[in-house]
Amino acid sequence: MKTTLKVCDMVTSKDVTRVKNAISANEGVIACGIHKAKKEVEIVYDNYFINIEDIIESIENGGYTVI
Repeated sequence: MKTTLKVCDMVTSKDVTRVKNAISANEGVIACGIHKAKKEVEIVYDNYFINIEDIIESIENGGYTVI
């Protein structure tokens, strides 16, 4: 599956790295692309292993807001 999420609190390059690491730590995530200016994260994942709610939770656990 492929999903695009908006992450409000991504401002710095450090934020981008933290969000990417939070997403990549999940089993089943195949790819992750982040567009800092648009505050968007594009995620390709295998929904057999993980669902989008779990990915959102991992981002929010890092202190970021997903809308």
